[in-house]
Amino acid sequence: MKPIKQIIARTIFLICCLCGAKQAMASLVNDLQDGQHVLLMRHADAPGYGDPAGYVISQCSTQRNLGEYGKSQARAIGLWLTNQGIQKAEVFSSPWCRCQDTAKLLNKGPVKIEPALGSFFDDMRIEAKHTEELKTFIKNELARQHRTAIILVTHHVNIQAYTGKIVNVGDMVLVRVNKKGEYLSHTIYPSPKI
Repeated sequence: MKPIKQIIARTIFLICCLCGAKQAMASLVNDLQDGQHVLLMRHADAPGYGDPAGYVISQCSTQRNLGEYGKSQARAIGLWLTNQGIQKAEVFSSPWCRCQDTAKLLNKGPVKIEPALGSFFDDMRIEAKHTEELKTFIKNELARQHRTAIILVTHHVNIQAYTGKIVNVGDMVLVRVNKKGEYLSHTIYPSPKI
């Protein structure tokens, strides 16, 4: 009798886990379609720190870019999002090449460049101004009422300034906002392991 009870207990446990996973998946999709949430994402792994001296935004060769691991990581994040039920999205990226490349490799639709997602790492004096621009951008996008998931690929300084949270490369932050685009709460989704 003991082995049968163990099998039954394990089966019940697995069913509960699967139901919980489906609820979490449905919750992410539903949240991203309710007009009150956006998904902020830090770009995938780009070896190094900051950008080289004299880099030029319009010239990827002068910037810190995704390595092979970062490219694989971005593809894995796109697959993870697909498995969560997000087939397509409104995808916006910082002008930096590592963010644009991450956004494209998600394979969720055309990528639009948004200056409000650009890094202010080199000039922290503009943090407050930049964060206000991000709030305005989010407010305007959500006001369009398109009910399509909004994914914003940006940098750690932007995410930290907006949410107060520090995230690793490839991590995603589901942010609930008010009608002014102001941060209310969040849920962190770590980058899937590859």
